[in-house]
Amino acid sequence: MTSAANDAPLWQPGPDRVAAAAVTRFQSWAAERYGAPAEGGYPALHRWSVDELGTFWQALADWFDVRFSTPYESVLGDRAMPGATWFPGATLNYAEHALRAAEDASRADAPALLHVDETHTQVPVGWSELRRQVGSLAAELRALGVTPGDRVSGYLPNIPQAIVAFLATAAVGGVWTSCAPDFGARSVLDRFQQVEPVVLFAVDGYRYGGKEHDRTGTVAELRAELPTLRAVVHVPLLGTAAPEGSLEWSALTSADTEPVFEPVPFDHPLWVLYSSGTTGLPKAIVQSQGGILLEHLKQIGLHCDLGPEDRFFWYTSTGWMMWNFLVSGLLTGATVVLYDGSPGYPDVSTQWRVAEQTGATFFGTSAAYVMACRKAGIHPGRDLDLSRVQCVATTGSPLPPDGFRWLHDEVAEDLWIASVSGGTDVCSCFAGGVPTLPVHIGELQAPCLGTDLQAWDPAGKPLTGEVGELVVTQPLPSMPIHFWNDPDGSRYHDSYFDMYPGVWRHGDWITLTDRGSVIIHGRSDSTLNRQGVRMGSADIYEAVERLPEIRESLVIGLEEPDGGYWMPLFVHLADGATLDDDLRESIRRTIRENLSPRHVPDEVIEVPAIPHTLTGKRIEVPVKRLLQGTDLAKAVNPGSVDNIELLHFYADLARTRR
Repeated sequence: MTSAANDAPLWQPGPDRVAAAAVTRFQSWAAERYGAPAEGGYPALHRWSVDELGTFWQALADWFDVRFSTPYESVLGDRAMPGATWFPGATLNYAEHALRAAEDASRADAPALLHVDETHTQVPVGWSELRRQVGSLAAELRALGVTPGDRVSGYLPNIPQAIVAFLATAAVGGVWTSCAPDFGARSVLDRFQQVEPVVLFAVDGYRYGGKEHDRTGTVAELRAELPTLRAVVHVPLLGTAAPEGSLEWSALTSADTEPVFEPVPFDHPLWVLYSSGTTGLPKAIVQSQGGILLEHLKQIGLHCDLGPEDRFFWYTSTGWMMWNFLVSGLLTGATVVLYDGSPGYPDVSTQWRVAEQTGATFFGTSAAYVMACRKAGIHPGRDLDLSRVQCVATTGSPLPPDGFRWLHDEVAEDLWIASVSGGTDVCSCFAGGVPTLPVHIGELQAPCLGTDLQAWDPAGKPLTGEVGELVVTQPLPSMPIHFWNDPDGSRYHDSYFDMYPGVWRHGDWITLTDRGSVIIHGRSDSTLNRQGVRMGSADIYEAVERLPEIRESLVIGLEEPDGGYWMPLFVHLADGATLDDDLRESIRRTIRENLSPRHVPDEVIEVPAIPHTLTGKRIEVPVKRLLQGTDLAKAVNPGSVDNIELLHFYADLARTRR
């Protein structure tokens, strides 16, 4: 697929918007001081950012006035992957930068955080108050004996206390890790037991879908199964008293204490994130204080174009990397909007109402939510005041072309739509939004600055206009410094560098178009390869789920022992729909006409629902393993799935086909 198929942009930024964008101002500034190209716009700036990688990141640190407690000796000490070393010799602290806006007396009472729950009660937390709470809690953590490198864990929803606990941990040089409270005990222990936390912050429960969900029993189980804990801090979201032996949140955050920020090496661990863990224990991915600081300043300050006048809302939970990304909005002085609740309660318009209520200027959500809104036939631009929303960004899966059209038609015609793609592995984006470039339907605008993104064939040859493996050929500061409990680095190496030595292979199929935009086709490890023609599962979903009868779908391509290839399509039907011959033919015709006759499924099979990871992604590889005859216990980690019962269907189907 090339850009010739779709030459007219859906949206084009006006000259005033281009001139005002931070990335435009950065380019002019870097041209004067660091030799960046003054002309040629974003494409020229991006080329320079990868050709002069060290100079770019030095310029970025200078532009954002990164405070190095100890100066760096060089920008890129070793550029080998894995193992690149960034800013050797430097020390700094992420939390100091996240709270820097509080130093401006004129902003002391301005909201750093806006918290909204399902009652749509809005609770602001001012910059000075946020800084005070972090200072108080950081002092208490030090009193508990937390030292740099110690792990601190949170079993918390998307509430201000989670941000305070994280920033206090970072301030003392601790290593933060969190799970959302809808994760069951086994899922949490699969993660936290790997890193052996010394402190646990935990809620007594949470509210979701109009109901209260008690978690006191789960917290008790976590306490019993985490022997390294020195302290448990009770966060009474449902108003219960602290259990015996735990500390009260209010007692730890009541002092008026100036925060003390521990200077740590640039590559000192900031947090541990986790892969979905569908086929084994989740990978415990460690990213650095300095690497995340620079990467998120670049991404949020330049690509998202956020600053002190903005309100940054992304629907997420603390179990997804987008929460960590959202918190980093503080680095740019933006107000961060936290919504704690169901995305669809009391109805599918909820996220739009939060954006309206909080005056969000940048609204991030999932592609699945956009498509659910489209299917529900809502009209947010007509029914709500979304005039402050400058950008809607989507991630989690590729945004289908119909999603672009719906946002343009139903939110605002002058709307910057940023479909972005990255991963937990880097806690950022490889490609996505650029405020100065046009938006074309179905495409991500461009690779991100400092990201040498390419599409490669199996032999390592770069491709343009053809589907290839997403690779990054030079290091990024936020690439993992290591995985936890991977002393020889073998698991880290095998995850990204096994196919192309020294080059990051992410596991996505992409097309780089001849105009420099990017099309994501889905995961390459579950790609459909029929008669030599490869297609991403996302392309199938986009076509099939246009049909009103289909709520959601799952497609699997199975190489069979006799050399055959079986490709079933599983469909979860909308209420009232029936999978009869007419609907089956409609599905086949849709795929044949919109995609390829080779990718018409061999069978269309109705299922009660589609299984997902705990962060809402369709589970393809474990289902493929089940259909190949792998036992359920070996095919999937049960703690990583939203409903393990759904997988019995596929295991039973495999047995009947043998």
